[in-house]
Amino acid sequence: MTILDKIIEQKKSELPGLLAQAPSFPAVTKVRPSLYETLMTSNTLQVISEMKRASPSKGDIATHIDPVEQATNYETAGAACISVLTEQAFFKGSFNDLNAVAQAVTIPVLCKDFFIHEVQIDYAKAAGASVILLIVAALTDEQLQALYTYAVNLDLEVLVEVHDIEELQRAVNIGAKIIGVNNRNLKTFDVSLTKTREIAQHLSSSKIAFISESGIWNRDDAEYVANAGAKGVLVGESLMRSGDVQAALQALQIELSTKVGE
Repeated sequence: MTILDKIIEQKKSELPGLLAQAPSFPAVTKVRPSLYETLMTSNTLQVISEMKRASPSKGDIATHIDPVEQATNYETAGAACISVLTEQAFFKGSFNDLNAVAQAVTIPVLCKDFFIHEVQIDYAKAAGASVILLIVAALTDEQLQALYTYAVNLDLEVLVEVHDIEELQRAVNIGAKIIGVNNRNLKTFDVSLTKTREIAQHLSSSKIAFISESGIWNRDDAEYVANAGAKGVLVGESLMRSGDVQAALQALQIELSTKVGE
């Protein structure tokens, strides 16, 4: 079994518990800006900053960091969105982390998890998410369409994650407006920024907000993916390990007008 397979099996085992009771979190009533509109109208590379305690490939990253403090630091530094990992078994996250962050910030909040059922979307929405992540590699076409439609009907934005050309086409087929390429192969966890350029070359619509995810550490990395066509980056580990969140985040906010050919 791949790491992704193991995570999906874990998600399946958690569904009965989620289905047994309705989500109950302190209400979040904030009206947040659209992540899609932010990405499409900005002249700088936008940063989706992640609260990430651990990962299967790296183990513990920053288990001691308070999610609210980290998220407010991200917002102050100019992040376009806060991503909160809510997967518990492999990433040590929780919906309580998501709710705490959603209470604290005014920018979009992304629930990053491995969604396979509508009840998980109910929990994300109840905890205060304004965006969710759907991973094409983890879903059938029918599941992908059903979960995408369900989320949109709850007024959630959806970041659809792909890793190859076939998955990109599947994302386009469901009408995805925000598409992210994961530079980390979820089956092997190898990372290569060339994935961003490879996928970008097959984007046929200028109305898609294109995101580069994983492996972004510094300004050179940001310039590489911006040159490839990314309007934003999703960054976790490098910011979580940074001793200066503001400096690390702002180093990635390059002017998109500096892209090759302009």
